[in-house]
Amino acid sequence: MTENEISKVLIGIFIKVHKELGPGLLESIYEKAICYELSKNKIRFTKQQAIPVIYDGVDLDIGFRADIIVEKKVIIELKSIEYVLPLHHKTLLTYLRLTNIKLGLLVNFNVVLLKDGISRVVNYLDEV
Repeated sequence: MTENEISKVLIGIFIKVHKELGPGLLESIYEKAICYELSKNKIRFTKQQAIPVIYDGVDLDIGFRADIIVEKKVIIELKSIEYVLPLHHKTLLTYLRLTNIKLGLLVNFNVVLLKDGISRVVNYLDEV
């Protein structure tokens, strides 16, 4: 599957989870529900995967943890906050650059309509 095909499947999963659970829960609850749906649909993923940060050829031994990486092609960054800030988009773009992954989805579940809480962040994606 391409990044865009994965994205379409993921958005369907996000909508299903949001419809079932509603807004305002902890990010970890949404993460578990999304991982359950991914497993159920036999889609490969890793959760809370540590990503190293290399500076000047040296592993700084302090990386970040990606909430969910799907098919090694899409990073999902989950939020359950009042407002998504520009910093959240920039942070996800940095994660994409560090992992050389092309597409990230920033999903804020603390919204009434989930479509208002989903943002695509692209790192040189060919098929936008």
